[in-house]
Amino acid sequence: MKVIVTGATGMVGEGVLLECLQDTSIEQVLVVTRRPTGRQHPKLREVLLADFEHPESIESELRGYDACYFCLGVSSVGLKEPEYRRLTYDLTLGFARTLARQSPQLTFCYVSGAGTDSTEKGRQMWARVKGRTENELLRLPFRAAYMFRPGFMKVTPGQRNILPFYKYIAWLYPLARRLTPGFVSTMAEVGRAMINVTRHGYEKRVLEVKDIVELAARYRD
Repeated sequence: MKVIVTGATGMVGEGVLLECLQDTSIEQVLVVTRRPTGRQHPKLREVLLADFEHPESIESELRGYDACYFCLGVSSVGLKEPEYRRLTYDLTLGFARTLARQSPQLTFCYVSGAGTDSTEKGRQMWARVKGRTENELLRLPFRAAYMFRPGFMKVTPGQRNILPFYKYIAWLYPLARRLTPGFVSTMAEVGRAMINVTRHGYEKRVLEVKDIVELAARYRD
């Protein structure tokens, strides 16, 4: 397979990228990024996109891929709804629509988050915006689209881009996995689930943490 990864200089995107690079079923990984990842690998190719609000500038680079793992995102902390919507809904849909024109045959996987509001009517601003983004992505003419809603994730050894507070809570992972399994996964499981859903599909289009963990373990080629 040939796949596209966005957000590879962030924590989730980097974790997904590492899974793709070591998976033997993937022959090429195109990273679309604002800045270089600093990684080198025979499968890896990078295309710089300074402004994700204008993906048409690299449109010709997006042809012929089997999947896009869209891991780009921002925190809602400190942002008003219009700005968060621009950086989440507008940016994601703009990229996805451009991609749909060039590679409609691909599988699109979007990293949303646990607690996303599919009704778009809840009290939490970020959850409404994410819900609207998910709903619109599911309407695009891709071969398939899947919404991933991870919670607390254990990072993969070798990751460089880790949120600062994770250094202080990483020790909680084994306990959280036992006590709240519906909210906890590893970064590797998220990446593995994306690869598996591209190859085999899944019965749900919106994947909660339990679905991600189950799908990651379902196929062992």
